Amino acid sequence: MESRITPGPYRATKLWNEIIELFRAGMPLKKHRLHFRTHDRCFTATQGIDWLHELLRSNQNFGPEVTRYQTVQLLKKFLKNHVIEDVKGRWGKEDFEDNNRLYRFPASSPLKPYPKKSRLLNSNLPNWSEYDTSRPGPVLVRPIILNSELWNKRHSIAIGEVSECRIVHRKEVSQGTVEEIWKSMTLAHLQKILGLTSLEGVLDPKQLNPKYIIYNVQHVNKQGVVILENKLEELPHWVLSAMRCLANWPNGSELNRPMYPGFERDVFKTIADYFQKPKEPLLTFEFYELFINTLGLLHQQPVGIETLQVCCLLLPPENRRRLQLLMRMMARIALNVEMPSLHDAIASRTLMIQTFSRCILHSEDEVDLDELLATRLVSFMMDHYQDVLGVPDHLQSAVEEHLAHLRRVQIKYAGADADATLVSCSFCHQMSSEDFTEPQRNPQTALTTQLEEIVMDKSMSFKEKKKKLKQFQKAYPEIYKNRFPTIESEAMFCPEKSKLKTQLMFFTMKKSFQPFRRTRSVRM
Repeated sequence: MESRITPGPYRATKLWNEIIELFRAGMPLKKHRLHFRTHDRCFTATQGIDWLHELLRSNQNFGPEVTRYQTVQLLKKFLKNHVIEDVKGRWGKEDFEDNNRLYRFPASSPLKPYPKKSRLLNSNLPNWSEYDTSRPGPVLVRPIILNSELWNKRHSIAIGEVSECRIVHRKEVSQGTVEEIWKSMTLAHLQKILGLTSLEGVLDPKQLNPKYIIYNVQHVNKQGVVILENKLEELPHWVLSAMRCLANWPNGSELNRPMYPGFERDVFKTIADYFQKPKEPLLTFEFYELFINTLGLLHQQPVGIETLQVCCLLLPPENRRRLQLLMRMMARIALNVEMPSLHDAIASRTLMIQTFSRCILHSEDEVDLDELLATRLVSFMMDHYQDVLGVPDHLQSAVEEHLAHLRRVQIKYAGADADATLVSCSFCHQMSSEDFTEPQRNPQTALTTQLEEIVMDKSMSFKEKKKKLKQFQKAYPEIYKNRFPTIESEAMFCPEKSKLKTQLMFFTMKKSFQPFRRTRSVRM
């Protein structure tokens, strides 16, 4: 029974180990006779292919798009890595074929070890989960808990230390600030939707270019396809013409284009050769681990689509545009019943996936499951290409709301520095609506705490304390009334000045009288 491989670092290695364990545990082993000898607990190559192919097709991490050919290639890798061996104990050669040759499992099948984790603590990395972009609508902010000095600066109007304030119109938000907000909130959204406490081992934030994100959001046509300003990065005209021809077949063929039997196959081969030529895939090497982690969410269609939306937003605009055009062509060919067969033995949909999977996704160091993982991802993206390659609305609206908040006016107290502003971006983190209603985050709770500090401050003189309490009562009458509902409760902490003087005089007389009696007794 398969176990769900949750998103996280080294997911490809975990999937490799899982398939090995499932294959070893479930593959039926029988007695077989070969060259007048009986071999126990073994299987033929064909039996192994049949069983493993069915396992991969039913596994949610790979899906029904896995072909028999891909299963044979995986078993070749199993033989090379000593996951299996022939009945004579030989392994290491990629000569596995679909035949009756006998194979068995070795006594111990070493699983791949996981790379050692970085010694850098997660606490040293930014905590992107402070931002919550999963909900549409306004962005709520959580004030960071301030020390007493900074609190007094920001709320000094309540205790009478600053007598006036002024409205300050904020300057235009700099491009650097806009880019940092896009980067922070995008990383936060990814971390949240993947369900990870940290993106370490999945995505290096240094590899993320916020300029790409902004460009991919803002520079699109009516169909949502990226528009490139630099025409040198555009696909060659002959490639675009060929893709348009097949995507709109038979209406996309131009009248002056030579037509002959097999013409559409030659056009398709021309497109395939162009996209297969680059060494780096469209999803780039640095984002390989990130896209592999999205595979664990594809069984939840809405979540998978949203995750891929954000991931594809990180791509260089040139790559994103090529991916959009390629996916649109692949999907239309797969669904076009009028398209002549592009292969004698393979259906159009399967042909699209097999032909372009590697130029869309593969790792730099050729991970063993690259072909199967790419097949699963490309299959899902082709079925939902319009949604997957669109701009995530939640993220875009959240960022725009946050930027609009930064451009609003602010209240600034006279004589206070920039840190004392009433609303400052540097003191805020985004939070959810539920968190905003927590008691400890309620502004009234903070003001109540400030009132209690004034009341309990023993170092403060009576005159100063009475003055601040009076000012606080005037500024926040409801909070003051809740703390001192009656005159008696107020008198316990605010005694009258006359009573205080009387107590002080009595105490002084008592102290002076006692030494006088002692002096008199000495004389007697």
